[in-house]
Amino acid sequence: MTRRGLGDRLEPLFRRLDRIAGGRTAAYTIPEEMREHPSTRRAFVAIAWLLAVEVLLGVGAVVVVIVLTARGSTVPWAVWMRSGVVLAITVTLFYFAWRAQRGYYWAYSRLKLFSKIFPVVTLVIAAIPGLYPLWMVTEQIVFSLILIGVSDYLSSDHMRAAFPKPS
Repeated sequence: MTRRGLGDRLEPLFRRLDRIAGGRTAAYTIPEEMREHPSTRRAFVAIAWLLAVEVLLGVGAVVVVIVLTARGSTVPWAVWMRSGVVLAITVTLFYFAWRAQRGYYWAYSRLKLFSKIFPVVTLVIAAIPGLYPLWMVTEQIVFSLILIGVSDYLSSDHMRAAFPKPS
């Protein structure tokens, strides 16, 4: 009898999530030789580190909001909302990165798209005068720069060749 890890036991659930997120291309995966290629593996290691920094940034923002509130400061609703949403987005991006690393084209596609869109949206919102305190505007700029780094890895010649669009 072989022991299955938690990930293997949860794989049916992940495939259902993939079907929702990936649509008709949910089952399409890239060839194993491209998935295991050293350049692909290095790119996903770098992406995982960048997203880990994003999670730390998101957790840090939530902690700052909680501490400010506990000390009696009035924290605007927009700051609370943004802190929670960014943390949720980052966790979602981690899921996409994990599935893309396993070869799923849909996840690579979503991760690439969101790593290009979120920085633009974040920077536009950060530019609205008075919406966020300076510390959060700074956090949004750092968040955007890190996601631009993720996008850069995903848009490399090798990664585009490794993840051809399904026909």
